[in-house]
Amino acid sequence: MRAALAVISTLLVAVLTACGTLPDGAGSGSRERRPSAAQRSAPPVAASSQPPAEHETASPQPAAEPAGCPRGQLIPALEIPAVHAEPVHVPEMTIGGEKVPAVTVPGVDIPAQRIPAQCTEIKPAPGGCLGAASIPPVTIPAVEIPAVEIPGVNAGGVRIDPVRTEAVSAEAVHAEGVSTPEVCQTKPKDGGIVPFVIRPFVIRPFVIRPFVIRPSKCNDQGECVPSVEVPAVEVKAVEVKAVEIPAAELKMYEIGESEVLEGEGAIAFSLNADVLFDFDSAVVKPAAAAELKRIARQITGKSAPDAAVRVDGHTDSRGEGAYNMTLSRKRARAVLEWLATEGGLDRSRLEAAGYGESKPVQPNSTEEGQTKNRRVVISTGT
Repeated sequence: MRAALAVISTLLVAVLTACGTLPDGAGSGSRERRPSAAQRSAPPVAASSQPPAEHETASPQPAAEPAGCPRGQLIPALEIPAVHAEPVHVPEMTIGGEKVPAVTVPGVDIPAQRIPAQCTEIKPAPGGCLGAASIPPVTIPAVEIPAVEIPGVNAGGVRIDPVRTEAVSAEAVHAEGVSTPEVCQTKPKDGGIVPFVIRPFVIRPFVIRPFVIRPSKCNDQGECVPSVEVPAVEVKAVEVKAVEIPAAELKMYEIGESEVLEGEGAIAFSLNADVLFDFDSAVVKPAAAAELKRIARQITGKSAPDAAVRVDGHTDSRGEGAYNMTLSRKRARAVLEWLATEGGLDRSRLEAAGYGESKPVQPNSTEEGQTKNRRVVISTGT
């Protein structure tokens, strides 16, 4: 019996293996199976403890409104109040022996509307660069005041035509978002300026439905149908104020072997990597000590006492992107260690990052551009 079970088990494993459905851990040994090409290219599927019910679809969750904007300005929410107008009741009456039934002219209820709070944003950028700036789009929703009609009268010798006014509305008003890209610029003739971005004010005009009146009228016996008036309804104008992110500028000058880029509240020292390192090396040259010491003194004299000091490594585009990223990180870390051990800067203030070839300041199509792009930038707040 055991022998039969063993044979069946062996056959089952063989079949499952041929079909590509062998469970994890089945079969002999613990060799890891390589996924097929289709499996490697397929997107990962999140595990779920409970499968969704048939035909069930997930409802999108509304985005939470920001309470603050750590990288920009808060644009407060705008509340548009509700509008309410009472219905108008016209009572039943008798004129010339004929009954005129009661009518109710419907009121108006326009619910309150809300334009959510938003954030402008200036994205973080490495030292010597100005971050991309953006202002989000905004929409003032549409509004409509419905049509209204006071019915006419044709009874007891009195004829009054119905009186009607059409619906009035204001369409939704939309302003597109605006943005400027990140700028990493060291050539003074180009200014290194990120232009200001502005989203103009957006306005939805007021909407008004004028009052509607049905005049009074009398018959030959002096019996009168009184006038009926439906008051005017107005939705006030809505205005979203203009939003502006001011222009930013990097002023460039040279000191020693460094290019200094100074902007409002920040200063950066850009050093050619060839000054700091031998080819394909992440070991700081002894000959670079004098320049690094001068930069360390400048940072000590100009930076805020608690300001972080960033060390960002960059490469040109020659070679593999992954290798360049690794080299830029190693070089940034090597300069950080030098500043902490030899430059007299508090290690707790220092942070390093590598960007590889992703943040060029010049086209990599020329040798001059490649030289400019191989750099380490040391920056801090002032």
